[in-house]
Amino acid sequence: MKKFMLCFFSLLAAGSLAGCGSSPESAGGENGQVYIFNYGDYVAPEVIRMFEEETGIEVIYDTYDTNEEMYPVIESGSVRYDVVCPSDYMIEKMVKNGLLTEIDYANVPNFDYISETCRNFSDSFDPGNRYSVPYNWGTVGILYNTEVIPEGSITSWADLWNPAYTDEILMQDSLRDIYMIAFKRMGLSCNTTDEEKLAEATELLVEQKPFVYKYVNDSARDFLIGESAAIGVIYSGEVLYCQDENENLKYVIPEEGSNVWLDSWVIPKNCRNKENAEAWINFMCRGDIGMMTYEYLTYPTPNTETMKLMSEEELENEALFPPEEILARCEVYHYLGEEMDDLFSSYWKDFKSR
Repeated sequence: MKKFMLCFFSLLAAGSLAGCGSSPESAGGENGQVYIFNYGDYVAPEVIRMFEEETGIEVIYDTYDTNEEMYPVIESGSVRYDVVCPSDYMIEKMVKNGLLTEIDYANVPNFDYISETCRNFSDSFDPGNRYSVPYNWGTVGILYNTEVIPEGSITSWADLWNPAYTDEILMQDSLRDIYMIAFKRMGLSCNTTDEEKLAEATELLVEQKPFVYKYVNDSARDFLIGESAAIGVIYSGEVLYCQDENENLKYVIPEEGSNVWLDSWVIPKNCRNKENAEAWINFMCRGDIGMMTYEYLTYPTPNTETMKLMSEEELENEALFPPEEILARCEVYHYLGEEMDDLFSSYWKDFKSR
């Protein structure tokens, strides 16, 4: 989920876009506009210009940093957006709380280009793909420097507990990701809700703390590229960039399995330009637009037409497109309910304090 660029950089690059924090409510919704709420720097500016030129629909574009920042804006209804791009578990939460409207696929024929793999993962949190269309996807894995750690020696999440790598390990500063790692090491689902297992996972993570160099998010790639650390947890979408900058970096999805994530387009129930929203989603599902998106973000594409435009080397890169036997061990995060959110948060705070 590409959030490492500053919001204003995206806006400077795309002069037709509205500024961060602008209010569609005050601007007034017209049928010739579409209001989009998305992660910062998550759409190529040229794609937005092409959409406006081809459709005559003006794009008003606002950004957020996290799903948790986005959700209360949509829930309150104080600002009305036409298209949003949340992640899997948050889409499930939005559906359960009645915040989304069903997509009219008569207006999104390019949905046919979404791969069966991504449709199946999407179906696990949005049955029937009624409310969401995949935009980007990927996995969480381990990136390590083969000049420091012999290639092939990293195979398991348990390797992140190896005292030989003390002060070389980067862990994600993210509640769901860090508990996923502990749960997978324990042989459990990343959606485990048993409090006893949650407490056990917390102790496991506390046990690991002396070996960890830093808990980071997007900056993991910079530490690994610059060789300040030799091994770290990273999103697969960062791998190509990292390897371009440092050819010694190797990506692996541990043998216990991992998380596979999807960011997808959805339409809030209180939108005012639904057909324009569907026009945007359909446009983003075009093969050529998917290729522009891939080249800009380097995240794995869900688009089969885009894949036809990619090289054999790209298609055979397992960091981008893991084989089915690896994906079979991966899971999508699910929304676990408010009670579990609170429980996880309390254990997370306990872990952070120790």
